[in-house]
Amino acid sequence: MAQFTLPQNSKLDKSAGKHHKAPEGSKKVRNFKIYRYDPDSGANPRMDTYEVDMASCGPMILDALIKIKNETDATLTFRRSCREGICGSCAMNIDGTNTLACTKTCEEVKGEVVIYPLPHMPVVKDLVPDLTHFYAQLASIEPWLKTDSPAPTRERLQSEEDRAKLDGLYECILCACCTTSCPSYWWNGDRYLGPAILLQAYRWLADSRDEATGQRLDELEDPFKLYRCHTIMNCAKTCPKGLNPAKAIAETKKMLVERRV
Repeated sequence: MAQFTLPQNSKLDKSAGKHHKAPEGSKKVRNFKIYRYDPDSGANPRMDTYEVDMASCGPMILDALIKIKNETDATLTFRRSCREGICGSCAMNIDGTNTLACTKTCEEVKGEVVIYPLPHMPVVKDLVPDLTHFYAQLASIEPWLKTDSPAPTRERLQSEEDRAKLDGLYECILCACCTTSCPSYWWNGDRYLGPAILLQAYRWLADSRDEATGQRLDELEDPFKLYRCHTIMNCAKTCPKGLNPAKAIAETKKMLVERRV
């Protein structure tokens, strides 16, 4: 798995990091080294170290972050919501791998826990990346059912076999872990849609109820939108839901080839 690369902001100031001690009497102390950046301050990014008493903390990385924010440093900023690995809000780079803080246990990390925001993205503050471009790319593929035939009285039906084709696709939570681990996206993110968005695109190509297959394929047949994928497979390795965006991309390419025959 590719290691973290500094976000698109400023040079890391290695001398400015602060060390926050655990309270006296703490029994099971672990160090959490966390990326800090406040664009409003005008200062360069830094790495702060927080000592956390794990004897009074939950087992997940997110538990430790919440404890730090509640008890040590209220200025620490990160996204979180469901705490169940469903919303994707707490995606970040932990111990060199993009994952969800709510499903990553502290015991999985040996030694000091190093946390950065998702790599190769502009940073809003601390562990919060700017996903504006990511969501604009999602909107560009029109991720909803498109039909021309008259609407049925109740619902659009599909066979069990056709429904099974959506397994491994609909579960994507758009956390951006895969996209921000993809070197091709690092290099061409302005035009390449990236693993998460292309998996979402194939989800609708594979849906038997959708009637815009030709239009969707026309939109994707572009040297950059789709074909910048070089099958590096970081996307499949880092996905916290165990999905395989590279396979979805390959199936989309296959559909384009078959259409030309």
